[in-house]
Amino acid sequence: MTKEKVTSWVKLILVLILVYFFLVSIGLMSASFKGFGKKFAEALLSSTSNPFIALFIGILATSLVQSSSTTTSIVVGMVASGVLSIQFAIPIMMGANIGTTVTNTLVSLGHITRKEEFKRAIAGATVHDFFNLICVAIMFPLNLMTGFLEKMATWLADIFVNAGGIKFTSPIKVITKPLINFIKHFFLDTIELQPKLAYSMILLVSIIILFLALYFIVKVMKSLVIEKTEIALNNVLKQSAHLGILAGLIFTVIVQSSSITTSLLIPLIGAGIINLELAFPVTMGANIGTTTTAILASFATGNVAAITIAFVHFLFNIIGVVFIYPIKIFRKIPIKLALSLGELADKNRFYALLYVLGMFFIVPVILITISKLLK
Repeated sequence: MTKEKVTSWVKLILVLILVYFFLVSIGLMSASFKGFGKKFAEALLSSTSNPFIALFIGILATSLVQSSSTTTSIVVGMVASGVLSIQFAIPIMMGANIGTTVTNTLVSLGHITRKEEFKRAIAGATVHDFFNLICVAIMFPLNLMTGFLEKMATWLADIFVNAGGIKFTSPIKVITKPLINFIKHFFLDTIELQPKLAYSMILLVSIIILFLALYFIVKVMKSLVIEKTEIALNNVLKQSAHLGILAGLIFTVIVQSSSITTSLLIPLIGAGIINLELAFPVTMGANIGTTTTAILASFATGNVAAITIAFVHFLFNIIGVVFIYPIKIFRKIPIKLALSLGELADKNRFYALLYVLGMFFIVPVILITISKLLK
């Protein structure tokens, strides 16, 4: 084996190690937010009878726990127990679809110190946000008027009502859990910090690992024959958008997290290995794949209402991909909006921070607070 090949293999192994730490950082970030906000999220989810506010509750709750799978699984359980009606669970599910994109948008901030990379990364992250916003803008009022999602989901639930629950373990969670648990245990039990301080430290550690992992992933990948990698990836994804959607769907079902799928794309987009148009279909597949967690959770309950709301989540995503993505004018809108935000962030990075805080936290909190005060 030549020296050049040995060097390439060493770099490849180094990339895999860095990707592992990158995935650990996402898991730690999720764990810290759950430590801050899971109980708050659960309380939020059952606290409204206004569909519009329920939408923003879904956004905020999912942004806090950093996982649409967590939010939708909680919603399924609440619907099964009768705490939450299907009618008000539907907008929460839609909000969860928007809130789940916060993770890859936060990941894109890891490129903030490198101007060109950040411009590409923030666009790559937010194209998912804008697509989900378009889906909500179309289907939220349509469902309020016709109830079509509930009707279709009820029909599907009647078919699957006797299906048994299936337990599926994500291999990503299996390999990252030991280190995540070790770090959590260190702050919570070994040095016995107060829970809020401990989770703050865990969040800080996750951010440090994230930034370092991203920095070196991009650096090593750029030296790993980037042109050949770019050609190979582009050729695969250029063959068919359907192939990208299928790849995103299968990978998300395996890892049980759309956040992991979409977050892994960000360093590739930031480094210029794949472009936004080719990455977009992969995020669409991730949208569909992430619905499997709630469906499996609902099968375990055996409750018709729970299975119905899980299928609402599935139908919302599949309709978005099948009926909205293929229409060129709709497909171009999120790409143009994401590129525009990238241009703004290129001029002033504050716009990107303002977008993240405003979209996922400030606006939902203000609207929810106003609705509480008006009661």
